[in-house]
Amino acid sequence: MALADHFRELRARLLKVAVVLTVGIVVAWFFYEQLFGLLYDPYDDARERLRAEGTRTTPVVSGIATSLLLQLKISALAAVVVASPYWLYQIWAFIVPGMHSNERRWTKLFAVVAGPLFIAGVATAYYVLPKGIEVLIGFTPGSLQNLLEFSEYLRFLIRMMLVFGVAFEIPLFVVLLNLVGVVSGKTLGAHRPWIVLLTFVFAAVATPSTDPFSMIMLAIPMTLLFLVSEVIARLVDRRRARKRGEEGLDELDDDETSTLEDRREPADYRRSSLDASDD
Repeated sequence: MALADHFRELRARLLKVAVVLTVGIVVAWFFYEQLFGLLYDPYDDARERLRAEGTRTTPVVSGIATSLLLQLKISALAAVVVASPYWLYQIWAFIVPGMHSNERRWTKLFAVVAGPLFIAGVATAYYVLPKGIEVLIGFTPGSLQNLLEFSEYLRFLIRMMLVFGVAFEIPLFVVLLNLVGVVSGKTLGAHRPWIVLLTFVFAAVATPSTDPFSMIMLAIPMTLLFLVSEVIARLVDRRRARKRGEEGLDELDDDETSTLEDRREPADYRRSSLDASDD
């Protein structure tokens, strides 16, 4: 495809995603009260525990248009989460045309697994939010009352959910890279200690709450998912090696020079033959 064709395809896919998200926002608008209660519950749970410890906190809203923007943001968040299987598939479908035919068959696997993994990451973030909020607000001195701007809380919540959702996709990309032959299970095993260490570093940097509990709750599932992806990669490599053995290809060295004779004609000979035919 020409570069202009790639841009046209990208535009078409972005338009499809925009239409689906717009429809999702409109639908979520009618369920705003339920969505608001769902997002408010983590803060409410943390506030009850903080009250028992003597820490006071109250959510506030300031500004004329803030309430309208809150409703738009909550509706957009719901649309992004619910429509995640669709827009993740559109991202992958844009990459697929640049792959070989044997690599494109894994598109269905991505479409089936990517959405649930993203939603699982969002659900994990929602589960750890009360503890993270409690830890952060718990630093408020007893003589003060913490007035929490709800728009700031919503911004914190959205960042937390998106970070967890994207992080849960990383092992899927590792498996896909193995399936297309870019990385092997043996390589993953050799670098496992460094990968686990970098996973915890990523979790410490990526989590907006910066508390150890949230970091651990992100790092542990990511580490487990990586270990699962390594096992899958090793199984795929074993099946691939067995298939090569059945075809008699396992004894061939990838760096060995082929024994086939090069039958290409020299450029000077082809040029002289063409000149002779013109005469």
